[in-house]
Amino acid sequence: MNSLGSSSPAPSADRRGVPMPLWLQGVVELGSVAVVSYLLILLTVLMVWLADGFDSLGLTGSFVLSGQVWLLAHLTPLQVALDPGAGLPATTGTVNLVPLGLTLVPFVLAWHAGRRLARACWEGQFWQPYLSGLAVYSAAGAVAALLFGTGEIAAGPAAAAVFPLVPVALGAFVGAYRASRSLPGLIGVNAAAWVERTSQYSRWAGSYVWAVLRAGFVAAVAGVGAGAALLAAALLWNWNDVVNVYQRLGTGVPGDTALTGLQLGYLPNLAVYALAWATGAGFEVGDGTHTSPLGTQTGPVPLLPALAALPPGELPSWSAVVVVLPVLAGVLAGWWFLREGENHLDDWMAIRLPARWITFPLSTLLTALFIGAVAGVLAMLLSWLAQGSLGLGRLTVIGPHGPDVLLWFGAEVAVGAVVGYVVGPWLEREPPFAPLRGGAAGADPEEDPGDGTGEDLGRAGRREARRRRRAEAAARRAMRSAGPAGGAGSSAVPRPAQGRGVAAGDAAGSAEAFDVDAPAAPSEVPGSPER
Repeated sequence: MNSLGSSSPAPSADRRGVPMPLWLQGVVELGSVAVVSYLLILLTVLMVWLADGFDSLGLTGSFVLSGQVWLLAHLTPLQVALDPGAGLPATTGTVNLVPLGLTLVPFVLAWHAGRRLARACWEGQFWQPYLSGLAVYSAAGAVAALLFGTGEIAAGPAAAAVFPLVPVALGAFVGAYRASRSLPGLIGVNAAAWVERTSQYSRWAGSYVWAVLRAGFVAAVAGVGAGAALLAAALLWNWNDVVNVYQRLGTGVPGDTALTGLQLGYLPNLAVYALAWATGAGFEVGDGTHTSPLGTQTGPVPLLPALAALPPGELPSWSAVVVVLPVLAGVLAGWWFLREGENHLDDWMAIRLPARWITFPLSTLLTALFIGAVAGVLAMLLSWLAQGSLGLGRLTVIGPHGPDVLLWFGAEVAVGAVVGYVVGPWLEREPPFAPLRGGAAGADPEEDPGDGTGEDLGRAGRREARRRRRAEAAARRAMRSAGPAGGAGSSAVPRPAQGRGVAAGDAAGSAEAFDVDAPAAPSEVPGSPER
């Protein structure tokens, strides 16, 4: 048996050549993720402090601030309790606006740690270093909450022990899977063997659902990319206003450096806000404000240079055209789903109902709705991660509203998925009556492990296969109406050849060919490719 990530054993070892226990290697790997991620944040804070960016903070305060930022980057909420000063009342609240740009740091480090752990484990052993490393990381979060808590800002030890596990556990597992390419090797359960014991219809359903989930993921990624492009365009268009905010603050080089680093940490959040704005759902930058292409309720916002790119209160009528960006993400998802060739819902409906003018629009619409629902849920989860509160004054509501993003983005992706699936053959530059690329029109369905049409068949081949399935379904209904006598000898009749129709005398054979769980029979189609 080989290790998960390579074709030869690769056990970890210390300098003396003695193999290191797997649980200890997990502690070392994920423990180093905690240390390195904190040191990177500490280095940034110390650079600003050395440049006199924090006059009243001091060296000890720099360490404490770094720990608090580390906890916030790991999704841990911070409780704020500020004493009254300078004529301001006392303020209490919760800071949970996570800088997702900093959250990517432990995620990426855990990704590489998971890859190394996967290469050091035999099949089914990954849980040992994985769980031990996560236990140490949880303890490190609780210790950080105790060490870096102050009278003004603190985190609960229980929350600090749980929330940091989310990006680290996900990053380590995804990295290990990418290295091993074997989910049974990681979890010790052979899912493929279980799938092989299921019926063909169950495998079709599983392939269809998996393709829908991936298509929704494609739409969500494309939507975030469109939001990032929209954010970049807004920053370039309003660059003079951004520079003016820097000049009004007058913080000097150290302050500008710290401010820029803060904005880079929240750059993924801003990209999600831009996506929510493009969908029409919009987002808030403080209590009582809302901005969207359909209307903007303005209010005082913090003097943050990136916020100078916010849309103005009065928008031109053509600004609503930005909703085409989520629709284009849906077009990409629909096209991708067509290329996968896993639309077994359409195959099943074509077999059950011969009226193709009903089954094709209905299956396409349902598939698009499923893809839109998956994409909407993913966008809602991103919105929940990107939104939050600064716990000060009016800045208690920042970001988009998750359910609104789900409805808007899901509906727009569904519309685009319909368009992408319908126009996909033309995007592939396949003429409607292109010759078959995988064989003759009557190719053996047993050569195709999926829906019987084959991945290499053109539109004409798929049309021919649909005619055959409809004829087989009609023959099966005829057998059912004939009674038990007609079905008794059906298994002895050879499978009919594929063509544009099925003869009346081949009705019994059609029923046998329709049974996808029946043992495969040799192909009798002249000219069909041999195995």
